Amino acid sequence: MNNQPQIRRERMNEKTGTEIYEAYLCPIIRAAIKALPIDFKRDLEEIRLRINRPLMVYGGNKDYFLASDGRLLRNSQGAIMVTRKDIDLSIQFISNYSFYSVEEEIKRGYITIAGGHRIGLSGKVLYDGKSIRTMKDFNGLNFRIAREKKGAAKAVMPYLYHKGKFLNTLIVSPPQCGKTTLLRDIILNVSNGNASNGILGLKVGVVDERSELAASCNGIPQLDLGIRTDILDSCPKAEGMMILIRAMSPNVIATDEIGREEDSYAISEALLAGIKLITTVHGTSLEDIYGKKVIGDLVKNKVFERMIILSNKNDIGTIESIIDVNTKVNLIGTPIRNKVVN
Repeated sequence: MNNQPQIRRERMNEKTGTEIYEAYLCPIIRAAIKALPIDFKRDLEEIRLRINRPLMVYGGNKDYFLASDGRLLRNSQGAIMVTRKDIDLSIQFISNYSFYSVEEEIKRGYITIAGGHRIGLSGKVLYDGKSIRTMKDFNGLNFRIAREKKGAAKAVMPYLYHKGKFLNTLIVSPPQCGKTTLLRDIILNVSNGNASNGILGLKVGVVDERSELAASCNGIPQLDLGIRTDILDSCPKAEGMMILIRAMSPNVIATDEIGREEDSYAISEALLAGIKLITTVHGTSLEDIYGKKVIGDLVKNKVFERMIILSNKNDIGTIESIIDVNTKVNLIGTPIRNKVVN
């Protein structure tokens, strides 16, 4: 029984995009997703199931209600109403009828499936006073479609090196503005290098605490982070950075969303070892970051040499500015339209 989910997921890896999600949805919702307009499917980012609420989808920086025939609606009238049966049946498909096979993932609040896609869970949390034991009585599912966009970092890469040396880089972005996609492609470029530009590939250690960067499934990265990249999946950032420093001799360490006190200590250890850093934080500007604990101190102390600020002003993934942190100078004259999907 323990091998069934693995076999199922490996077979599902033959499919891509919404086809994978269709296999994990209950029949009525599966039919509606299949009937979506092709153009919208390309931009589809989330499928939201909430018990006794209308089915919703998110894509192209907008959310819509969804009718059973695949029509996108601006109001809930005529939309599919999600029932407990719909959610329970989808959970059975996701777990391949073996809830215990995914119990460890459920503790984290999400399940990663083949292709790097993630299914977020909401419901009753069972807490023993020290840690989350499990979840039950699920009332919501969030199917998040992961899309690998190679080339997303092309516009920023020339700004992240000085005399051939990679610079400590911080990506600042509000939610759903493409920071994870941009970070993923920067990692890929740093790892592979660029022989035509004389840029050598570097050993990159990735601490993928929430399985978003490599989207590992059964230990196998589903998304390409480069040929010189080592990945610690589902590992807390501070602990993971220390493991990489001690064991994997990286030139660069990459993580997503730092901000805890223990993260600061691990970053200090990495800097002492001569390791470069690239990470992200939620925010909108340099001034906004200064007001945050931990990351604000790191920026004020000029740990980071480059800061990339994203928005969805012109499109998802608009590069508002690339700042030289030492001089506070914006290195680009106007925002760069750089459509990516987070």
